[in-house]
Parts: sequence; C-alpha cells; structure tokens
Amino acid sequence: MSRLSKQPIAIPNGVEITINGNDVAVKGPKGELSRSFKTDVISLENKDGSIVLDKVTDTVFARALIGTYASHLMNMIHGVTEGFEKKLIVEGVGFRSEVKGKNLEMALGFSHPVIMEIPEGISVTAEKNVITVTGTDKERTMQFAAQIRAKKKPEPYKGKGIRYEGEIIRRKQGKKSA
Repeated sequence: MSRLSKQPIAIPNGVEITINGNDVAVKGPKGELSRSFKTDVISLENKDGSIVLDKVTDTVFARALIGTYASHLMNMIHGVTEGFEKKLIVEGVGFRSEVKGKNLEMALGFSHPVIMEIPEGISVTAEKNVITVTGTDKERTMQFAAQIRAKKKPEPYKGKGIRYEGEIIRRKQGKKSA
C-alpha cells in the first residue's frame, strides 16, 4: 500500500471538497477543480476535515491506483489554495517573447513568429527573457510549459533555446581549430 494513502489527506481552511459518486470537486480561494475517480476500486470518504482513501478490493490494480489518487487529491488541494507556477528562460540573440491578448508570441530564430494560444485557466506573463506559466491545475500548467519548451529546446553548444528555470544543460565543446 502506498505511504501517501495510509494517512488521511488534511483539508485546509477555506477549501470545500464535494464527493458525488465518481466525481470529486475541490473549491478554494484560487478556483475550482473537478476530477472523476473509479470509486468501484478505491473508496473516498470525507471524515472530520480530512479525506480517507481505502481499497474496495485488494488487487494489484487497486494498490497501484490508491497512491495515484492520493497524489491527485493533494495536487488539487494545493492548486486551489496556492496554485502552480513554472518559469521558462529564453536564451539566444534576438529571442524574445510577449503576451498579446490570449496568445503568447515568441521570436525564436525562425523566419516567422511562433504563436501559441494560452489555454483557459492558465495565465502567462513574459518579462525580458523569462516566461512564467501559472494555473490551478498542475497537469494543464506543466503540460503547457512543456509545449512552450518544445518549440525550441536548448542546444548543447551555446545553450540557445527555451529551458526551465534551474534546468542544467550539458554543454559540448564544439570544433577545435587546427
């Protein structure tokens, strides 16, 4: 059994959790999230200001899911209270980014600007060479940050491209002149 699911998940003040059959809705100061869970495998109960997870049947599938469900619930609670943030650094001569309305427009050395539509529920800011992606849903926020990075991955010789803050790029030496 997962160590995450052995302890009840505490519900902080200002957060409401509604369990309605397979659907779980979490409402907090930053927004509202909902997700469907397989309640025929894992049971969810709201007891004394915390959520208790338990396996309905002791199968390999249930043991695999119980930790995943606990992690999803903790991410939902963290998202509606504090939110998630990912910073990307744009490096390169002439590389720049700016937010225009609901689009993120980037100049990445191509013959055309790269335009990405910002999904609903996610906010993006771009100052100088830093793009900040914030949102309440961890999966959608991190997925959009990964899609931005995929437009121009950092190359190993000069380090040009888009990288995450704190990401270390292994550098190569390059050609030596004779």
